[in-house]
Amino acid sequence: MRAAALYSAAGAMLLTTLSAAPAGSIEAAPRADERHGATVAADRAASAGLTFGACPKKLELPSHVRCGTVSVPLDYARPDGKQIRLTVSRVRATHKDPNNSKRRVPRQGALVYNPGGPGASSLHFPLIGLLPAWKRLAGAYDLVGYAPRGVAPSAPLSCEDPKQFSKGPTQAPTHPSEAYKKERVARAKAYARGCARRNGSALRHYNSLNNARDLDVLRAALGERKLTFMGASYGTYFGALYATLFPSHVRRMVFDSAVNPDPAQIWYRNNLAQSAAFEGRWADFREWVAEHHKVYRLGATPEEVLRSYEKVRARLAVRPAGGKVGPGQLQEAFLQAGYYDDYWPARAQALSAYLKGDPKPLVELAAPVTQAAAEDENSRAVYTAVECNDAPWPTDWAVWDRDNTRLARVAPFETWDNVWMNLPCAYWQAPRQEPLDVRTGPGEVPPILILAAERDAATPYDGALEMHRRLSGSVLVTERDAGTHGIAYGPNACVNGHIDAYLLEGRLPARLTACAGHPEPKPARPGDRKARQKLSEAAATKPGGRPQDATPARLPH
Repeated sequence: MRAAALYSAAGAMLLTTLSAAPAGSIEAAPRADERHGATVAADRAASAGLTFGACPKKLELPSHVRCGTVSVPLDYARPDGKQIRLTVSRVRATHKDPNNSKRRVPRQGALVYNPGGPGASSLHFPLIGLLPAWKRLAGAYDLVGYAPRGVAPSAPLSCEDPKQFSKGPTQAPTHPSEAYKKERVARAKAYARGCARRNGSALRHYNSLNNARDLDVLRAALGERKLTFMGASYGTYFGALYATLFPSHVRRMVFDSAVNPDPAQIWYRNNLAQSAAFEGRWADFREWVAEHHKVYRLGATPEEVLRSYEKVRARLAVRPAGGKVGPGQLQEAFLQAGYYDDYWPARAQALSAYLKGDPKPLVELAAPVTQAAAEDENSRAVYTAVECNDAPWPTDWAVWDRDNTRLARVAPFETWDNVWMNLPCAYWQAPRQEPLDVRTGPGEVPPILILAAERDAATPYDGALEMHRRLSGSVLVTERDAGTHGIAYGPNACVNGHIDAYLLEGRLPARLTACAGHPEPKPARPGDRKARQKLSEAAATKPGGRPQDATPARLPH
């Protein structure tokens, strides 16, 4: 199945006309004093090492996962100034070959993982070694996760009271009125003020360049001469910054679902491209539902499925399901279907059940989780701080309004919600950086393995092509006609085989390699509890956790 993708045609043409005006005070990066500070911090970490013990109880990790902390400078220009502590988790290499119980596998070092965000933690990542697809890696590598700076419990950021976060029901107009826009502008200004007030001068130091420097300090603390790293989504961006800043420290790197690293794209234009791409993935989902009309009864064409969705949206605007699920919660739940196609059956089920008079599946799927409010607020704060600090943004609301009004005419599904997510950057009070020109020359770094799904909406495929062009000697493995965000060790054996060959043996395929797409999900009939449980378990096995890796579902995820 391949629905017509807006992004590849009309959307891409439209985006060439959109602009991003510079915003705020701009800092050139990186500075010599920061380069020196990164060296000082890494040398200090190498000498101190990293002591592992029991993990904090709040993390609810089993006893075989061990935790420790590593100190990094808040400001790399002042390496002897204020330090913050990053929490790190690890499971030692098992030395076991899952295909041969008599063979002892030699250890290859530590494999550090970042699931994206910005604002996501990989502290639970070491548990992934228990899954069959990961056991070969778990035999050869210590699996290492960590909470990046700002992400709890690593000097956590906050921009508002968590009690005010993740409330429902909310509205989500695809073509907002002027009054609604005015209200959201006011909220964005208030959020930006809250970030500045709660974090003070420290706020400016939460950015992607410092995330890359922190990664090198972590490498040194782990006792690794060179870094073996796997980054997903946003993790590919600061992984690429790492390769640019510390080329001689790279051993092997896997970039899964690559962000477009072109400085001109960071981050305003990347968000426009993402909104356009989600329209294509939304069409893919509706086409799949239409193909299974006999199961869901939501429409025999994508257009009919859209009418069913809009009918639900209109009803929720008047009477929220369970008093908590309005159009905003509905849109968020179905945006997640744009990330992972194994979420499609549960969402189609919930929509079908609602229209038949049973709102319970939709409430279970989409209602705000109040217990996660503090975690979600923290993730949103880190996401906002990093993206706003990383690059110039338009400061004139008229620019945002013009660009996104045009885009919403052809890509209404995600456009305005993406605006509201990122609009605090228009009113940001910390200095902005000039994005680093990600680039490596021939022989500067070992070949890097880039993975991308051709129809990924969160990180559109053009970004993977740009990443491949900028990293000399890199290899791009493409999953054709597929759109899942994050394809490492998913259902595609071809993709997984290339990762194993690279990380375990150092073997790479041709510079441009394609794998056929994985099969689409099978429909689950409404009321099928076993199917719903299976879907939940499948979602729980994703290395990064929830969609967008525990961050709000926005770029770069």
